[in-house]
Amino acid sequence: MNTNRQWLLKSRPESLVGPENFEFVEGDMPQIGDGEILVRSLYFSMDPTQRGWLHEEDNYVEPVQIGAPMRAGGIGQVVDSKLDGFAAGDLVNGTLTWGDYSVMSAEGFVPPRKIDQSMPLTWHMSAFGITTLTAYFGMLRVADLKEGDVVLISGAAGATGSAAAQIAKVKGASKIIGIAGGAEKCAWLTSDGGCDAAIDYKSDDIAAKVAELAPDGIDVFYDNTGGPALDAALINMAEGARIAICGGISSGYNSWTVETGPANYMYLILKGARMQGFLVLHYMDEFPAAIGEIASWVQSGQLKPHETVIEGLEKAPETLQGLFTGLNRGKLILKVADPS
Repeated sequence: MNTNRQWLLKSRPESLVGPENFEFVEGDMPQIGDGEILVRSLYFSMDPTQRGWLHEEDNYVEPVQIGAPMRAGGIGQVVDSKLDGFAAGDLVNGTLTWGDYSVMSAEGFVPPRKIDQSMPLTWHMSAFGITTLTAYFGMLRVADLKEGDVVLISGAAGATGSAAAQIAKVKGASKIIGIAGGAEKCAWLTSDGGCDAAIDYKSDDIAAKVAELAPDGIDVFYDNTGGPALDAALINMAEGARIAICGGISSGYNSWTVETGPANYMYLILKGARMQGFLVLHYMDEFPAAIGEIASWVQSGQLKPHETVIEGLEKAPETLQGLFTGLNRGKLILKVADPS
């Protein structure tokens, strides 16, 4: 191919992100300079944080600019290299753009890294990807999970939530309760998603159901959604409970601010509890050790990679939207091409 199809940001979404916010164009093949590699896209990781990159507001990375290609974590194959240590044919992961081809460099937000080809490639985004690492550090460092804890997880059918449930089980939680949308997803949580019980936020009274399933209160709440689930957790905490704030997908990430905060936050005082937000990037120095422990769980069958794979570069915007409409179980991945 001598051309590059790519998705450019056309407008900043005011509510649910979708295809109308992007423009599909065809342009020239990117050229590389010293210290760069040209990469053919194979897989893109779809993550709620990408919605946050579309704000003009301050973020932990620069926002995507209007007219610029959308970014994503992903896996690609090196086509040409002017970067020491990389050669044509190498498989790498890092930060790509939504296109057939991307330019990567050692100075990028997530520099390219050669990947182990002895496992399914998508596992580098699911079992060993950023969402599982987020679950790992959120559950074990921020929430300080202890053996025997009763755990509640919102967004439990998603990539981070399903990993958090399995990690809690490995580490000896006495009961794991997952919150998801719809009877089918709730059934999946208890059959394959690592949960002992499930709450359907679409039909259940979340607070009443938590009280029923955890009459002595919850010790850990791993929150991926915010909103009603957070309020329900706050009034059902055990003494000394810990809440890890990982995400707020119920807001659609339309802004870093929301109209109202949690109504029941005063229960933090009553129960001597704490609530802490975090970014997995705070723990980058510990990634190798964490991946080693995660690998042992995958090998033993204690942690299963859960994935939803959609095919076709042309489907990128609608696939990203699917994160906010319940498309996926486990990690949502867009497949663009097979390696040559």
